[in-house]
Amino acid sequence: MIGFLAYYPYAVAGAIVLLGLVGIAISRDLVHAVVCLSVCQSGTYVFLLAVGYQYGGIAPIFGSTVHRGTPVVDPVVQALSLTDIVVSAAITSMLLALVIQIAKRRGTVDPDELRSLEG
Repeated sequence: MIGFLAYYPYAVAGAIVLLGLVGIAISRDLVHAVVCLSVCQSGTYVFLLAVGYQYGGIAPIFGSTVHRGTPVVDPVVQALSLTDIVVSAAITSMLLALVIQIAKRRGTVDPDELRSLEG
């Protein structure tokens, strides 16, 4: 049972990424595509947290009550997750600003209609 639970977060992360990729592939709206990209990036958060998690581990704050041999979770992956969240917010805001500019200049956010305007 523990073996299945050890791989379950990776399966959830893969499912979230796959769900976001499918959403991007079938999207008919640029705003929807940006939201699906955010969903896809959320899978990376789950993946990073799954990598750093250790069963029975505690927060890596060593002191008089926690000794060096105590299992702890990896703080580096938690920091990477926070960095991933910040980068994701910046990318999402930049992409949504681009969608607004496209909507203002072209009057549509449908990728198929934008393609027909080019040539």
